[in-house]
Parts: sequence; structure tokens; C-alpha cells
Amino acid sequence: MTSNALHTKPAESNACGAISADRAQQLAAANINPRTGLATDYLNHFNEAIMLLEMIPDMPECAEDFLSWKPLSYAEHFIASNFKARELAIEAYDSANPSIRGEFDAIAATMTSILTAVGTAMRNARHDDTRATLADQATLWVKPLVAMAGGVINGVNGADVDTIMSA
Repeated sequence: MTSNALHTKPAESNACGAISADRAQQLAAANINPRTGLATDYLNHFNEAIMLLEMIPDMPECAEDFLSWKPLSYAEHFIASNFKARELAIEAYDSANPSIRGEFDAIAATMTSILTAVGTAMRNARHDDTRATLADQATLWVKPLVAMAGGVINGVNGADVDTIMSA
């Protein structure tokens, strides 16, 4: 991919909102779903938190690693990442169908809220067993949400299927 591919214009779409074949190919080559304009790479941000939470019951000292996890927006994640087409990912997200992006953002906000609340509770917890219980519960809550977000990204979840399929 050339550096010009990172500096693209907003999505070229027809009157029905469908993007051009060239644009779809550009997005797909960058691991961005051309139908939704979203990239699964953002989910790595939440999977990192889940991985740290899963370690806490067996290694309580990993709580400190989880507590250093900071919530990031979609754009913040890509700005801070080594994702090759990060500017394209941000632009595609900005150009995504508002209803798809809204559903995705709602799921991401829920995950962020859970992880932030669990972090606060862990900071206040006095015992490793309490932290382990919090970690276990948070994992049970967040893992299905990551799967739901992946479904939205891939256009197979509860998102407006007609809108996704028409793109």
C-alpha cells in the first residue's frame, strides 16, 4: 500500500450509499470491512484487557497490569497503534453508516464502562480474592460484548442487515 492510500478522500458512494469497487478493495486490503467501514483491530484493545483480567485469579500481581489499561476511542486506538492503514481506518470509521457506527459505539462504550468500573472497584479492593472475583465477572460480561462488536464489524450481528447488505 502506498502512502497515498492512507490519505484518501471520504468514501466514494453512489446514491444508494454503496461504495465503489476500488474503495471496497482498498478497505478489504487494509483489513477494514468494506460493508461496515470498521476494523476488528480495535477489538484488540478490549482483548488485551480481557487477557489481563483472566490472569488475575492465578497471578494476583497482574491486577496492576490491568489497572494500567486505559480506555481508548476507536480513533485513539488507531493513532496509538502500528496498524499499517491507521488513517484509512479512522476515515472509514468516520464515513461509516451512522446506524452501524452507533451500534458499534454503544457496545464499545458498554465494554469501556464495565472495564473502567471494574478498575475502580479493584483499586478499592483490599483482598486478592475480591480482585479475582471482579476479574472473573468482568470477563464474563465483556467477552460476549467483544463477540457482538465483532459481529457488527463483520455485518452479521443485530445491526441493520438490509443496510449492511446493500453496501
